[in-house]
Amino acid sequence: MLKALKKIFGKGDAAPQAVAPAASVTPPAPVAAPEAQPEPQRKPPHGTTTSAQAETPATAPAAEKPAKDKPRRERKPKPQASLWKPEDFVVEPQEGKTRFHDFKLSNELMHAIHDLGFPYCTPIQAQVLGYTLRGQDAIGRAQTGTGKTAAFLISIISQLQQTPPPKERFMGEPRALIIAPTRELVVQIAKDAVALTKYTGLNVMSFVGGMDFDKQLKALEARHCDILVATPGRLLDFNQRGEVHLDMVEVMVLDEADRMLDMGFIPQVRQIIRQTPPKSERQTLLFSATFTEDVMNLAKQWTTNPAIVEIEPENVASETVEQHVYAVAGSDKYKLLYNLVTQNKWERVMVFANRKDEVRRIEEKLVRDGINAAQLSGDVPQHKRIRTLENFREGRITVLVATDVAGRGIHIDGISHVINFTLPEDPDDYVHRIGRTGRAGSSGVSISFAGEDDSYQLPAIEELLGRKIKCEMPPDELLKPVPRKHH
Repeated sequence: MLKALKKIFGKGDAAPQAVAPAASVTPPAPVAAPEAQPEPQRKPPHGTTTSAQAETPATAPAAEKPAKDKPRRERKPKPQASLWKPEDFVVEPQEGKTRFHDFKLSNELMHAIHDLGFPYCTPIQAQVLGYTLRGQDAIGRAQTGTGKTAAFLISIISQLQQTPPPKERFMGEPRALIIAPTRELVVQIAKDAVALTKYTGLNVMSFVGGMDFDKQLKALEARHCDILVATPGRLLDFNQRGEVHLDMVEVMVLDEADRMLDMGFIPQVRQIIRQTPPKSERQTLLFSATFTEDVMNLAKQWTTNPAIVEIEPENVASETVEQHVYAVAGSDKYKLLYNLVTQNKWERVMVFANRKDEVRRIEEKLVRDGINAAQLSGDVPQHKRIRTLENFREGRITVLVATDVAGRGIHIDGISHVINFTLPEDPDDYVHRIGRTGRAGSSGVSISFAGEDDSYQLPAIEELLGRKIKCEMPPDELLKPVPRKHH
């Protein structure tokens, strides 16, 4: 499949470069390359702003600009960074593993990576960074939980550090743009970006629908935006109102492109991309859980000579997650769920169902029966969704019931079990679901309920995983009636 993909893009020499990413990045050359590239992409849009300013007295903008630049130039973390030395971050070379030391990353970025406890790159980080740190475009096939977010964030931060921001720069002109399909994913990416930019002085902002527009606008007007993470709809709102201008974007990331296709966001994404510099003047990174024909066509339109990186999904899910299937009648599914949670005293469980009405009914029953449960679906207001995730993370909620779209991209440690109340129609969604547990090398358990209405989905899931999942009848004690004392 990889050879076929390379034929599509007319390049056959990209893959060998990934074999030794460290060697390709360690020379000083990569530092110079990105510096040379952004100049043409900034000057055309920058020229338009300066010519507009030329009509007004030169002293006016000169007085305003330093004032606007000041907040951005206050780098309070710098003294902390100076106390930290690269020698404090000791990671021994290990055969078959790539260290972050093997790439030419700044001390500020290495300090943040050290704080986060990342000694070695994940496979997708090692491969992607080998290309992107040289300024090359890339398309990657990877699930959530593989480390792809850190891969593109590290690449963005390196680019922005090596290329000074233009002197004449306005609020609302991000230098890096990350587009993601769901609000939860945007919030998580922004949180990771804040952690990785901790010592760099770079500003991260996130725009999502369902949140207070004026509050987001005030944040945008208060300081320069270096990295902007947004859902397509809210970003277009800001762009069409003239609050956000994308003509200075140096790096653009499209995350979960397949999901954006499924959710009908591509027309909005096209509108957004038309506002950015031409693809030859920006670096573009595209990530997708699948490489469908539609995804590859989009990649061809929006990237230039991209490196192609594939991480197999079965390596993500099956190694750390113990998978079970219970054959159970649809009428017994809720009893099975209730008894599993209460008899085993599970503390942090995610339950997936295919439809929003199913999610709502399951959550209502669990709450009625005395279990701390909450739901996550497109019908839940954004402020409540964020509060729900925080309560789940803090352990105040035991069971989180979600749809696939709402659950995509949730990164919460310590989820011990994932329950598929209904089997997903798309096998890839199964991998995404059970990837909420067993993260970062820890173990987890997934239990799928296969009823008369959804058991036919199982063969396609097993084909994707490359192995059979044992299907068994639940023991009688797990099918006991739900006590009525809570009603």
